[in-house]
This record gives sequence, C-alpha cells and structure tokens, in this order.
Amino acid sequence: MKPIIAITAGDINGVSYEIILKTIFHPHVLEVCTPVVYGNVAIAKQHAQVLDEEYRTPQGVIINDARKVQEGKVNVITCYPDDTPLNIGQSTPEAGKASLASLRRACADLQQGYVHALVTAPINKSNIQCDEFKYSGHTEYLTHLFGTSERSLMMMVSDLLKVALVTNHVPITGVANDITVERIVNKLSILNEALKNDFTIRQPRIAVLSLNPHAGDGGLLGKEEQEIIIPAINEANKQGVLAFGPYSSDGFFGSGHFSHFDAILAMYHDQGLIPFKSMDMSGVNFTAGLNIVRTSPDHGVAYDLAGKNQASPQSFSNALYMAIEVLKQRALNKEINANPLPVPEPQVDTREFRSFSEPKSTNFKAN
Repeated sequence: MKPIIAITAGDINGVSYEIILKTIFHPHVLEVCTPVVYGNVAIAKQHAQVLDEEYRTPQGVIINDARKVQEGKVNVITCYPDDTPLNIGQSTPEAGKASLASLRRACADLQQGYVHALVTAPINKSNIQCDEFKYSGHTEYLTHLFGTSERSLMMMVSDLLKVALVTNHVPITGVANDITVERIVNKLSILNEALKNDFTIRQPRIAVLSLNPHAGDGGLLGKEEQEIIIPAINEANKQGVLAFGPYSSDGFFGSGHFSHFDAILAMYHDQGLIPFKSMDMSGVNFTAGLNIVRTSPDHGVAYDLAGKNQASPQSFSNALYMAIEVLKQRALNKEINANPLPVPEPQVDTREFRSFSEPKSTNFKAN
C-alpha cells in the first residue's frame, strides 16, 4: 500500500494552493503516494484560474473520511465552506480560520493513524492566532500534539546542508536566556538520533555554532561559550554524540567549513536559516524528534507572489518526497531492529597462563 500523505492547504490568500496544485498533479506523485488535501476544491479552482492549462481544472475526488481514500487519485477533504472569502495577497481573519480548520482536521486523522505523514503548506503565524492556537508556528503546535518540548527539534534540510535550532521562534532579546547546557545537550541528542534513523547517517558529525561574535573571543564578547556551550558539547561527547565547536557562524559558513559536517546546530533562528536559505531556497522544514513525520516548504505565505503564477513548487515538492522517504527509512529501521541477535555473555578463561615475557624456566646455577 502506498503511504497516505496529509497535505494542509495553509493560508488561502498566499501561494499555498498554487504550490500544492503544481506538485500533486505531477504524474509521478500518484505513483509513490496517495495525497489527501485538507482544504476546499472550490477555493483550489479559483487559484487554478491563473495557472497553466494543466492545472486549471483540478481533478480529484472529494471524500468526507480519510478512511475512504482512493488510491491512484488526489483526495480532498473539505475543511471550510466554498464561499470562504478570498483576498489574494492579503492577510485576513477568514484565512486564519481556514488554515486552522485544515490543520486541526489533518492532525486528528494523523493521531488516529488514518494518514501516515503530514506535509503543511505555509500559514500566516499572525492571522491564525486564536483561543485554540496560541503558538508561534507549526512546529510548536505539532510538538504540543505529538510530543514534548524536550523531544522536538526544528530542522532545515537540503542536499547541501542540514541545520537544526536550539531555539525556534524566540525574539532575539530572549535567546540568551533560553540557551542552557541541558537544552543544547538535549537538542544534540535529538539531532543525532534523527540523522541516524531518518537520514541513514551512521556516525554523524555535528558542528555547534557559538552564540556571540567570534565565539566570545575568550570571554571578551560574552561568556556563554565558555560557561554553557563548551560544557554542553563535552557532555554530549560523553553520551556518544560526535559534536564539535563552538564555531563562529560567519567564518564557519564563509570558509565552507560547514561541508565537513553532517549537520549544524545553530543557537537561534536567523543564525541558522539565513545561511541555509542563502544557499538553497528549495529546502525542507522537518520537525525531528516526534513520533510522526511532518515536513513543510522552507518559505512562508509569499503574499507578494500570490495569484501571479510565479511561485516555485520545488520546496513543497521536496517536502512531499522527503516525508515519503523518512517514512520508508523509519519502517526499515524498525524492521532491522525488531529482533536483534542476543549479545553473548563474555567467556572468561580462568586457566593459568603465563605472560609471553615471562621466562619459561628459572632453573639456573649461580657462579
């Protein structure tokens, strides 16, 4: 059976529907998965009018229950009314409500096991705020539903590099207070396990970035490196994680030193995401550490591109295929480790033995 992938439609006034349509109607998609779009066909058709001919009449089957998905077709679950007002390129309360309705329905089906993975199209973090959603983004919301803050990690993934964050959507004024030895060690542990289990890297090497300019310059520009980050790296090493650093981010990325590592742990959002997106805007946002698979494109709602047929679907497409690949990898790891061979007890030979340097005989005569 092909994996069933839940796709949330995101902000209806942004580029979400455009990148979804451009991705799921590629002929190869139905060969590798069964997509279920949580949104509205009528809204999708309005967005499709400005797209190329092959996307103007979206073909799919409308279902009301994820247990009734039809393989070989694009399935759509209606999450909000056909007359939900569209104001393309603008943030509206109605768009926020539609985003949340889509996300909640998809997550409910994911919790029940009706779908196997979640790919989220971009939301507006502001207009989605309400009594039911008081989170700074998808990552925090999904962590609340499917894990804990101690077992969640925001990662950006591309063919070129993988960047994870100690702090996610935290104001820059609050970053230093959130940097602790325990938090860094925990994030390194999650990252190490994700690299092994989700990306098949058996002995990952992880670079840890500094917090302060020039890695604190021996304490002149800040003491977090000496008092927090270096002790955290040492503790992670004791736990078997191959972590190195701390590295000053400007020289680390500018010199190309990042290419020597399998992943990078940045202290805060822009420190990691600016270099990542500067190198590749088609990467994937992956929430590591959870018991579910969730991916997303590495960009936002892009109101300035909405309704113009100018949005690239590459990042969203990569997110979809990565979700499928991580599902396969986790299943493979589970199968491999299901019945491990027992480790035999060490056999100790208690017979007398001599050291090779011991003389065979002490039978001699003194002069």
